[in-house]
Amino acid sequence: MTIKVGDPIPSMKLMTSTPEGPKEISTDEIFKGKKVVMFGVPGAFTPTCSQRHLPGFAQNADAIRAKKVDRIVCVAVNDVFVLGAWAKEQGIGEEVTMLADGSGTFIKALGLELDLVGRGLGVRSQRFALVAEDGKVTHLAVEQPGGFEVSKAEAILAQL
Repeated sequence: MTIKVGDPIPSMKLMTSTPEGPKEISTDEIFKGKKVVMFGVPGAFTPTCSQRHLPGFAQNADAIRAKKVDRIVCVAVNDVFVLGAWAKEQGIGEEVTMLADGSGTFIKALGLELDLVGRGLGVRSQRFALVAEDGKVTHLAVEQPGGFEVSKAEAILAQL
């Protein structure tokens, strides 16, 4: 079942890349007591994700934070090393926290998995964005396959 407005973010562990190496981080640490924008992408280094989705949130980070958002998070079903390399290639610093869900367990818990096995990509994340306040979803925008309208940074900024 897909997560919906009013639902809590599942309490789970994910991975993030730090200058000291990979670090485990809990969703409780990310979301508890904070206003968070999280967006999910089908995969690091993929065309729309690299050319539009991640760059849009990085470019609009100041405007999003001006709406009292504490953290902007990108999650993908990739390993932490791939996400670290993608962030480096994209010039992402502190403005977006990159979260690796290497086995897709978090995305499955959200009910936002996308089966791309037939395309050789395995099970990934749907393209989505959500806003959560103190760990509860207050806005959810999930794209139709191939779409890029409701989850882009500008659309989320308009919702804040």
